[in-house]
Amino acid sequence: MKKHKILIVDDEPKIIRFISANLKSLGHETAACSNGPEALETIDSFDPDLLLLDIMMPGMDGFEVLRRLRSFSNVPVIVLTARSDSSDKVQGLNLGADDYLTKPFSLDELFARVNAVLRRFEGRTSAPSSSSSEIELGAVRLNLAQRRTWLGETEVKFTETEYNLFVLLIQNAGKVMTHEQLLSDVWGSEYRDDVEYLRVAIARIRQKLKQIDDTLDLIVTYPGVGYMARSGE
Repeated sequence: MKKHKILIVDDEPKIIRFISANLKSLGHETAACSNGPEALETIDSFDPDLLLLDIMMPGMDGFEVLRRLRSFSNVPVIVLTARSDSSDKVQGLNLGADDYLTKPFSLDELFARVNAVLRRFEGRTSAPSSSSSEIELGAVRLNLAQRRTWLGETEVKFTETEYNLFVLLIQNAGKVMTHEQLLSDVWGSEYRDDVEYLRVAIARIRQKLKQIDDTLDLIVTYPGVGYMARSGE
């Protein structure tokens, strides 16, 4: 298994020790921060492959850290929340988190989430599955080799998860992709029933496209079934 650099951000020393010791037992390198400002400074120097980010911290909370982080980095983020309701989860996903863990969590849950997110992002440098490194659909242009997207002359800044989802829809334009297909292909088979991840990601993609062209209606929703990119846009 490839070893990764994981940054843990939490104001509870016991949580940091628990997570760090167990990730190190798998061979990963870890660093820890106890507050938001320190975390944002450490991102540059440590250059992590994954961030485990607690939501409930004094001063700058995890949501604000995530909001600032997404202005300059697409590093994968798993948010940690002590609340079992879905509000933290949805807000975290809306701000660009890739997954979440509810405290208290077991080692099995921790390892499963960490492995799933790292596995998802391992493919980001793989060769394009299309025979061409560029795809054009109406005003949309994708450069698969560079993993960049343009709408007209404006580049669209997607997170890794949003980009992977958008590429899958564009590559299958004109075909309805089911919730299960999209979740399995982008997030992993263990997420095939977690439709909320998909809804939030689709909403973020639509929002980013409409900020550039508010007349664009590229992604069609099929309630209870899935989504489709229009082939004639």
